[in-house]
Amino acid sequence: MRGSLALRTVLKGIPPILSPELLSVLARMGHGDELVLADANFPSASVAKNSILLRADGHQALPMLRAILQLLPLDQYVPTPAFIMRKEPSDRDLPVPIVGQFQALVSGAHGIQVQLEEIERMQFYERAKTAFAVVATGETALYANIILKKGVIPPSS
Repeated sequence: MRGSLALRTVLKGIPPILSPELLSVLARMGHGDELVLADANFPSASVAKNSILLRADGHQALPMLRAILQLLPLDQYVPTPAFIMRKEPSDRDLPVPIVGQFQALVSGAHGIQVQLEEIERMQFYERAKTAFAVVATGETALYANIILKKGVIPPSS
């Protein structure tokens, strides 16, 4: 690669926001593996010490989630395949519109209404430490973190 050109994906049907490294991670994940999509405030580097950290600086969470959900099947064998961070009690009156947008994207990708499971902040961090990978975005909205559990793709008929 010459100069400062960054690697990017130029393939039909692949959202260009997804880097070759992220595509590789998505392909290597197995059924039940989890992927964290993290906002700019999330402690991504320390949480991903024992997993894969992918930087998506400059990208917002919603376009990244939309693109990931085009390729990643969600686990249909669990009550919910997606988890969000519960607001801290001191933030109870803080509007967090991105959660509703996450809800709509996940439900649309799953084909049915999916209730995102809320996890207390410290439990969310602990669960994130066991994820296959963490994608650190440049999203500045608060509580813009979501964990996705990979499902399966059934054989073709």
